[in-house]
Amino acid sequence: MSRSKPFFGVAVILFAASPALASDGAYPTDPVSVATGRELAEIHCATCHAVGRDDQSAQAGAPAFRDLSSRYPLESLEEPLAEGIVTAHDNMPEFALEPDDIDAFLGYLTTIQVK
Repeated sequence: MSRSKPFFGVAVILFAASPALASDGAYPTDPVSVATGRELAEIHCATCHAVGRDDQSAQAGAPAFRDLSSRYPLESLEEPLAEGIVTAHDNMPEFALEPDDIDAFLGYLTTIQVK
């Protein structure tokens, strides 16, 4: 079981009903936004997570980003990305993204999800 899963489960519970998450899940998928989102994933996440369509996570137990929508609604990540993702383990750095970067990041995630 992934050590990150408890965080995402808590994020879904805490933020799914939040009015701040009024997004309809329609994130930008234009080439510039997708490239920006991928770059953000590579900068902030690729040290541990698989951030592409077919790579492997460098850290055992770190979920591949292409599988996240099968585990959690992607829009449930909006608030944690804005305020800084904090997990139960010490190895994950805390970072926060600006609104346009959140949209680009989630737009990128949308494009790589395994259906």
